[in-house]
Amino acid sequence: MQEVFDYVMEHPEHVDSFMHSNLVVRMTTTDPDAEIVLDGRQPPLGVFFGSRPGRANLEVNLAADLLHALWMGAESTHQAFFNGRIQTRGNLLKAMQLIEVFLAAERIYPTIARRYGLADVAEESG
Repeated sequence: MQEVFDYVMEHPEHVDSFMHSNLVVRMTTTDPDAEIVLDGRQPPLGVFFGSRPGRANLEVNLAADLLHALWMGAESTHQAFFNGRIQTRGNLLKAMQLIEVFLAAERIYPTIARRYGLADVAEESG
């Protein structure tokens, strides 16, 4: 994840509206448990790994395998959201600005996943 978000931060043009959104998003995954906080209150994009104090405007919870499959293109984000596999808490209208961060992550994630031998995992489950 560090490499994914390093890429996203190196290409701020891909996440410009999120960086001016004044949003803090907490993304929590299960199996394995992880927490990523995206801070769009001011440029540059802040990305923090691990438990962080404070409240987020939007919380997104999903299985780590599902996030992997989404970013590999093996699963539909739209379907996962509407069938409840992605759970959110907070203002969903504001969540639309998070889409550009996910799209930027999707651009680089398959390359990084392959580097670590993780590409086959999504292909087997997809």
